[in-house]
Amino acid sequence: MATVAIPANISVLLLDIEGTTTPITFVKDILFPYIKEHLEDYLSAHWEEDECKQDVYLLKKQAEEDTKQHRAGPVHVLDQTVHTDEEKAIREVVDNVLWQMASDRKTTALKQLQGHMWRAAYASGKIKGEVYQDVVPAIRRWRRLGLKVYIYSSGSVEAQKLLFRYSVEGDLLNLFDGHFDTNMGLKVESKSYQKIADRLGCAPEDIMFLTDITREARAAEEAGVNVTVVVRPGNMELTEEEKSHYSLITSFSQLEVPGSA
Repeated sequence: MATVAIPANISVLLLDIEGTTTPITFVKDILFPYIKEHLEDYLSAHWEEDECKQDVYLLKKQAEEDTKQHRAGPVHVLDQTVHTDEEKAIREVVDNVLWQMASDRKTTALKQLQGHMWRAAYASGKIKGEVYQDVVPAIRRWRRLGLKVYIYSSGSVEAQKLLFRYSVEGDLLNLFDGHFDTNMGLKVESKSYQKIADRLGCAPEDIMFLTDITREARAAEEAGVNVTVVVRPGNMELTEEEKSHYSLITSFSQLEVPGSA
């Protein structure tokens, strides 16, 4: 696969995580199973703590919204404010979280709880964040050449920082100028990319977004953002039309910065 030149006007590289910096298998085979396996124990251990109460409150608000939208699924009251059977209440939260995960929901409430659970797992050494071998050298090179590097992922900002702080290559947080999550909006909506550009104080045209998901690529393009699609083992297969439409790379080392040769 040929190299891709970063347009001269680009000042910001915006990176997806899953399938872009980090193998999809890490998320699917390690992070998500950890939540499913430890969710009930985690809630039981932290149920009376303020952080856990806040997580459950957000899940309750999301459940109320889902009821209004007539979304099918185990939507429960999730109410900690009244005296309830704690075991039953925890079971309802577990059912709701597992349903959201099975539906691949990207709600902020779900991502916040997951982030808090992963924090404990990373800090204890049970989990280490995985990154492709080409990622760290490439980002260091981009930064030396004056480019800003940000993450935009469906996972919460906290979960993103944990992955890079407790990575197999050590603490990588200093590689990034900042992080964005679903508080900016969904990655498949073009207005999210405009919001990020506004937050960064630049035009969408000054940003290049790297992702493996063409629905996200399309949304970014609609906002005026430059896009390169990352092709990694295990990522979703691209159609011939997508292959011809997008700039493609299989490694970050294939991105060339003008004047850096």
